Amino acid sequence: MKQRKLAVSGQFYPSVKEELLKYINHFNKVLEDNNIEKNYKNQKAIIVPHAGYVYSGFTANIGFSQIPKTTKNIVVIGPSHKYAFDGASISLYENYPTPLGELKIDQRLSNDLVNNFDFLTFNDTVHCEHSTETQFPFIKYYLPDVNVIEIIYSKIDYERLSEVIEYVLKEKDTFIVISTDLSHFYNLNTAHKLDNICLESIQNKDVNLAKKGCEACGIVGVEAVLNISKKYNYSLDILDYRTSADTSNDTSSVVGYTSAVIFDEADG
Repeated sequence: MKQRKLAVSGQFYPSVKEELLKYINHFNKVLEDNNIEKNYKNQKAIIVPHAGYVYSGFTANIGFSQIPKTTKNIVVIGPSHKYAFDGASISLYENYPTPLGELKIDQRLSNDLVNNFDFLTFNDTVHCEHSTETQFPFIKYYLPDVNVIEIIYSKIDYERLSEVIEYVLKEKDTFIVISTDLSHFYNLNTAHKLDNICLESIQNKDVNLAKKGCEACGIVGVEAVLNISKKYNYSLDILDYRTSADTSNDTSSVVGYTSAVIFDEADG
């Protein structure tokens, strides 16, 4: 199997190059027009949402704009929504298609991870996952020549995922993308309360707080990167927060989205 099959192209994001570019160019024009410029050094990871681009694309785009241009490998880690299984699955295909062209999958690093972590396998069935797929068009746009690794997790403790993140970040010019949405289908006021728990836990690298009401679907991945951030004293900044109501104007049942950047102020 040479290529990862797409599951939500044309649904969560445009399947046509020109339409996809309209979205991303619009997101960046809003940033430019509003003078929203965020510059960091020694970025290690981002947390980004994975809903349809019309709802969460702006928030995700801010995160992807922070990836260093020197990055050679990007590891995308997201939760499984369709299948429950033990551990995590890592893509061992050769490439990953996007409307902007193919991305090469780093099989060397992918196989290295499989060989070093017994909870990592390759389960072809689960690689129809939107939490990871929605990230790759952004990656292709910002770093067209980068290599990628896709990890989809299900029933796993955050400390195990932390081991993978720690291992990967020792690779030179390698970057982590953690995929998650926040609360799902509450009214706007309740969503804000629940999401604020998530945002505070991210800002303060507090895994214990995240367990006290944060309803992010990718909470395990978030906890894993917070754990590593605390261990290595990385800094975290929230880049954007919004809900689906910002697009739909429906405040009765919303989904929350955030993006954040993890960086090392002590490095360099």
